[in-house]
Amino acid sequence: MRTLLLIVLIALFSVFGLYSQEKKELTIEDAVVGVWRQYYPKTIRGLGLRPDSKEFSKIENNSLLALSYDLKKENVLLTLDELNRILQAKNIEELSSLKTYEWIDNNKIRLFPGNNVIEIDLKTKSVLKFIKVSDDVENADFCAENGMIAYTIGNNLNIINEKGEVFQVSNERDQNIVYGQTVSRNEFGISKGTFWSPKGSYLAFYKKDESNVTDYPLVNTSTRIATLKNIKYPMAGMESEIISVGIYDIKNKKTIYLETEGEKYQYLTNITWSPDEKFIYVAVLNRAQKHMKFNCYRVSDGKFVKTLFEEKNEKYVEPLHPGIFLPKDPNKFLWQSRRDNYSHLYLYDTDGNLIRQVTKGNFEVQEVYGFTEDGKDIIILANKETPIDFDIYRVNIETGAMLRVTKHAGSHIAIVSKDGSVIIDQFSSTTIPNQINIIDTKGKLINTVLLADNPLKDFNLAKMEIGTIKADDGITELYYRLISPPDLDPTKKYPAIIYVYGGPHAQLITNRWLGGAAGWDYYMAQKGYVVFTLDNRGSANRGLEFENVIYGNCGEYEIRDQMTGIEFLKNLGYIDMDRIGVHGWSYGGFMTINLALTYPDIFKVAVAGGPVTNWEYYEVMYGERYMGNPKDNIEGYKKSNLLEKVENLKGRLLIIHGAQDPVVVWQHSLAFLQKSIEKKVLVDYFVYPEHEHNVRGLDRVHLMRLVTRYFEENL
Repeated sequence: MRTLLLIVLIALFSVFGLYSQEKKELTIEDAVVGVWRQYYPKTIRGLGLRPDSKEFSKIENNSLLALSYDLKKENVLLTLDELNRILQAKNIEELSSLKTYEWIDNNKIRLFPGNNVIEIDLKTKSVLKFIKVSDDVENADFCAENGMIAYTIGNNLNIINEKGEVFQVSNERDQNIVYGQTVSRNEFGISKGTFWSPKGSYLAFYKKDESNVTDYPLVNTSTRIATLKNIKYPMAGMESEIISVGIYDIKNKKTIYLETEGEKYQYLTNITWSPDEKFIYVAVLNRAQKHMKFNCYRVSDGKFVKTLFEEKNEKYVEPLHPGIFLPKDPNKFLWQSRRDNYSHLYLYDTDGNLIRQVTKGNFEVQEVYGFTEDGKDIIILANKETPIDFDIYRVNIETGAMLRVTKHAGSHIAIVSKDGSVIIDQFSSTTIPNQINIIDTKGKLINTVLLADNPLKDFNLAKMEIGTIKADDGITELYYRLISPPDLDPTKKYPAIIYVYGGPHAQLITNRWLGGAAGWDYYMAQKGYVVFTLDNRGSANRGLEFENVIYGNCGEYEIRDQMTGIEFLKNLGYIDMDRIGVHGWSYGGFMTINLALTYPDIFKVAVAGGPVTNWEYYEVMYGERYMGNPKDNIEGYKKSNLLEKVENLKGRLLIIHGAQDPVVVWQHSLAFLQKSIEKKVLVDYFVYPEHEHNVRGLDRVHLMRLVTRYFEENL
């Protein structure tokens, strides 16, 4: 009896042990929202490096804290309650939370609530400066040197000072003329429309004349009677905006314009001030985007001084970064270019002489963080070790010698101290959810201040692997990510979904947490699908030749590489080749439909979101860079036009579009529907009436539930 009882107890304990270790399953809400919210790896909010100290700062429980590097000392510098008492005393509206801040010096911080600026003395607990701007203004741009904010209201540009005095830079009634906003649809590295000079004496700004740009209608159906909203949308081959650069003199309250002679529809970008404010430099790019001149202009009168250098390419030149002047030598600057195929730094003097190429090799400089205190080295981010790892390096400007500062493989970002001696290094990898180190700029670890646990450890998570396969040229390595069901049985057959983007300026496979994949990929793998992603030729961070192979013929090399991925899946042995699906958005939507129409016997189900269907409908700047002008590339535009292949469709295709999409306008998918009707081809369709180019927020759960159901019912 005792033996029998012991056996029963052991069995019970075993059952309860197994039960207690049973893993949870991701829900669709977990996968779409939770992975980036409640299941996001633990992190530290509001990280900063306190000047002239061995402390870093963070925001916790609505308080600003300072901690010693060794974590042995912690000070509360400012609580939200304290801050609001300080603000109340000055009749300044209270804040609901502590968010964005920056250090001015060891005891002073600057806050940016809304469009406003508040400077606080932490020692005396007092307001040093308050600049209030109306909540309805846009493009607020603060200048620390003069304590002013430039901002736009409608199509006009204004400046406000600490006293509340407003200076009108423009007073334009013609709505086609726009001041102080981004131009060129945010291409060429352009992210804003105002540029303060180093000492705050001048404000450079963009002015764009959109008179010749066609109005494109977006219809708002949320009103009782649908209302019209027109946007300016210059399609490939059509007339575009005319850009100029103005300079507003703060002292004299006068504006001059740079005499940027050249083509009517040329691009002006990478605006760079000289440290002494006497000159301003502009990258002038012709409309065909094959010829760039880096020009110098005199600030006093806007006159052209000289062209420092030129760059040409038979496919395209894409200047993305302003020049960076050396802190110890105002006559020299760094210029970032892909002229040798990879994105590298070049040292020039202000006479236009190339002194040397600073970084070299088969990798791309991603970002320049700053300089070391002596100004001899720069701190950069680059993918030198592998194309999917992003490390921080210290580079000597004179010799080009590179020191890898970060020691762990993964994807890093840096916060560099003002004196260039210390770095907060935050990174993740496929095995490290999130780690934050404090290191010096020679790579010595000072302390690890956070090593996050796996927030998904209680889930029966799918298996993920990253690897490479050869393209059909037998040479080019392509990175893939394979996400498989948690309990994959290689003797069984599984359906596969290809998740694709495939276009420039995007890299889907990286050595970061979850391999760069969305939670939905893991959710679908949990449901029994293999989810496969391949970064084909044309995608980012692999050099210019890897990217520009698509020039003039978008969709050819990309789908060739994706079909190489299909062959890889076939060779795994456990993929059901009769049940292959494909899903992508934007350029990925274009790729999804292209694959379904070009290889209709391979792809049983396709879900395309916000797809480009005809590159003639896409905007000038991006479209002409990769496809050229339609009149000069008739065959290329025809070949990439998905409307020409509608009748090829055999499987099920769902197209999804946001009715307010200002990027890939609704016309793309509507034209495809009309052509489907004409060709008697059946297509499924879903519209998000109030969303733009993508479906964000909580509505994204609805979107991915829709996508999931479509695959479940048809694949």
